[in-house]
Amino acid sequence: MSVRRLAEESVQPESFAFNAANAAWAEKRMALYPEGRQQSAVIPLLMRAQEQEGWVSRAAIEKVAEMLGMARIRVLEVATFYTQFQLQPVGTRAHVQVCGTTPCMLRGAEDLRAVCQRKIHQHPHEVNADGTLSWEEVECMGACVNAPMVAIGRDTYEDLTPGRLEEIIDAFAAGEGASVPAGPQNGRQFAMAITGATTLTDVPKRTSAKTAPARAATPEKAKPEPKVTDKAVNAEAKPAKAAELPKGQLFARPEGAPDDLKLISGVGPVLERKLNDFGVTRFDQIAAFKKADITALDDGLSFKGRIERDEWVKQAKALAKGVDEYVRVFGKQPK
Repeated sequence: MSVRRLAEESVQPESFAFNAANAAWAEKRMALYPEGRQQSAVIPLLMRAQEQEGWVSRAAIEKVAEMLGMARIRVLEVATFYTQFQLQPVGTRAHVQVCGTTPCMLRGAEDLRAVCQRKIHQHPHEVNADGTLSWEEVECMGACVNAPMVAIGRDTYEDLTPGRLEEIIDAFAAGEGASVPAGPQNGRQFAMAITGATTLTDVPKRTSAKTAPARAATPEKAKPEPKVTDKAVNAEAKPAKAAELPKGQLFARPEGAPDDLKLISGVGPVLERKLNDFGVTRFDQIAAFKKADITALDDGLSFKGRIERDEWVKQAKALAKGVDEYVRVFGKQPK
């Protein structure tokens, strides 16, 4: 196990405070735990501090300890144990984590590491001259079938070649990282075989009324004809909502020009295209989502819980009012 220490005092800030949005989030998070068990929120609070500042400073550790009523050494133990926490400043636009475990190493991870050394800095955990990029080597990130791969923020970039990684790094360096599609970079769909689907390729045939085996007739007691009311007539005359939508579309597209849904943290170009295909095109549309809408979209995107975890509805409500409102609520510019 590697020894992990806090950054030098020369780079440590004098103080740390959550912005208004994150402070409110932290209070809600701590309230999820039974009275006296708020210390269980230590990892979420440290992660939120890292997302706000880019790394975990001594001041952030002390602040989290104060909020949770913990000894500082206990929070320090957590921060230094888990490698997900960056203990010194990282690139402001991208911190590239290169997987160096055996499957990725066999597929060219050393070449990816060489790209980072050439394009960013010779040594890991050191920022480039502009302070915008940094890199490190990490252990397995669970995408072995798509080796080699790197992670930047919450996204992974898989099936990489040295040339493709150079393009990705250049995009982030230019502030255009949001335009880079996450996931496989060679056209593969998720972790599907590179040659295409090999299982679950047969579409089950539906039994039609003409081919369905006839049931044995059984005598039934005659029932009176149901009374036809105006309400029943109106209900039959109105087609089902799902039938009104084109195939594959989950929601009716709202009027007006589509919004740039990529401004929602957690939505990239690929997700935006999928959302548009489902009929989701505007911030005010997402802002009005109910639980059933979120469930339907979760099922369609195959990202269970991501919408609520990344607070898409809250982000969309702010963005529907403008970027200034987003900054006021979240304390940062939308990506």
